[in-house]
Amino acid sequence: QVQLVESGGGLVQAGGSLRLSCAASGRTFRRYIMGWFRQAPGKGREFVAAISWSGGTTVYVDSVKGRFTISRDGAKNTVYLQMDSLKPEDAAVYYCAADRESKTYPDRSLNEYDYWGQGTQVTVSS
Repeated sequence: QVQLVESGGGLVQAGGSLRLSCAASGRTFRRYIMGWFRQAPGKGREFVAAISWSGGTTVYVDSVKGRFTISRDGAKNTVYLQMDSLKPEDAAVYYCAADRESKTYPDRSLNEYDYWGQGTQVTVSS
């Protein structure tokens, strides 16, 4: 079993930055693909970014490319999402997720992820 705990959300002005963290429990964290998803009010949960177990492969939704960076620290069992140049449309609850299946390439589908955090709110004022 893996437990994921997000932190780092908050209120920021448009153009500002935030760094989200997701702390994972469990010895097998290093083998998991990790992803970030978000859900805005009245909308479905959508893929944001994911990173392979080695950290060598990252994927992003087009709307955040060049602004967000996903990374992971195996020693700290933590995955990060650095968010720069934030826009009001980035406002949402952000969720960290883990895919326990051995894959070489991160999946974008939320159905492929087995463990989820409780979410952290990101609010962007215009």
